[in-house]
Amino acid sequence: MTDPEDLAERVREGDLRIHELEEHADYDTAAHARRLLVERETGTELEAIGDYAFPAEEADPNIENMIGAAQVPMGVVGPVPVSGGAADGEHYLPLATTEGALLASVNRGLGVIRSAGGADARVTKHGMTRAPVFRVAGVTEAAETVEWVENNFEALRTAAESTTSHGELLDIEPYVVGDSVYLRFAYDTKDAMGMNMATIATGEACERVESETPASLVALSGNLCSDKKPAAINAVEGRGRSVTADALIPGDLVEDRLHTTADAIAEANTRKNLIGSAKAGSLGFNAHAANVVGAAFLATGQDEAQVVEAANTITTMDAREREDGTTDLYASVSLASLEVGTVGGGTKLPTQAEALEVLGLRGGGDPPGSNADALAEIIAVGALAGELSLLGALSSRHLASAHEDLGR
Repeated sequence: MTDPEDLAERVREGDLRIHELEEHADYDTAAHARRLLVERETGTELEAIGDYAFPAEEADPNIENMIGAAQVPMGVVGPVPVSGGAADGEHYLPLATTEGALLASVNRGLGVIRSAGGADARVTKHGMTRAPVFRVAGVTEAAETVEWVENNFEALRTAAESTTSHGELLDIEPYVVGDSVYLRFAYDTKDAMGMNMATIATGEACERVESETPASLVALSGNLCSDKKPAAINAVEGRGRSVTADALIPGDLVEDRLHTTADAIAEANTRKNLIGSAKAGSLGFNAHAANVVGAAFLATGQDEAQVVEAANTITTMDAREREDGTTDLYASVSLASLEVGTVGGGTKLPTQAEALEVLGLRGGGDPPGSNADALAEIIAVGALAGELSLLGALSSRHLASAHEDLGR
């Protein structure tokens, strides 16, 4: 076996490059050699980073120049009571975070939802997008290109779907800006998050567009997709999966468990999440939906950068008066662009695969797409619980004391 000390020294001397180590040793030895190099160059002990629990080779598709693993504390909330289009029953939801009090808050919200009979959730739209940008001479050529695309959707679908055995092209939406033509391709990617799938398929379709129109491809992504950036188009048109969850909480349960009233929570939501967000120019009209989404993404192997799209969430809270004069609370969250999958990417890593096993959603579903739909619905109910708990704490003025009590 190659000595990691020797490999580290060869890199220091310039005989090897840091990304070439796997060519001279197994993956774990290469990671060890890089770790030794970094320790010597920075004077830092990397004992915890190097104490990972899976073969480094299993992470090869997910990272380059590996030195170890970032170990984020993982907890569990639930069970999450959901009646969904794909998810049904109760599910424990693993969440990985370094933010104290988050899981306690979400669990409190889930307890209230469970006592109220559970939450409903539905994926209302699918569509992982990729939007290439083309150059044309002017508006006449732009119109010609758009017309050809609209008249030849089936030919473009055939080209795109020739690259994948799972993805389906759903739509192509054209946008013209001067001498630039953007084509926003949308795909049903089944149980995969599908960004790579959509990119490869769109590249194939772009070759047909270039061969049949005056348009010349400038970039396979023209940012109208829009991936890993806050964007109004995702809030309006959706990306990945659009999912909504809601629950009706009896007024006495709000008072007993959240120590406030339906009217107070509804007012807090309106003034904070709706008016306050509008004044701030926010693309997310919610309290902290990204908190739950981010923790779920880390736990289940999603692309953590896409949390920025999942923050495109609108929370609504409505006080509903009954005939007997009591007031219940209607609570909902609508996540316009939740990009999740249960196959591919980070979902194959051992820790994340185990978290998906906890949910009963590892791998492809039957029918295809059902596991990723179920994951989206469960995350949405988790986000709803987080919104309910935080708004309850705010309207009862218990937010600061809760963090103090938990030592955060």
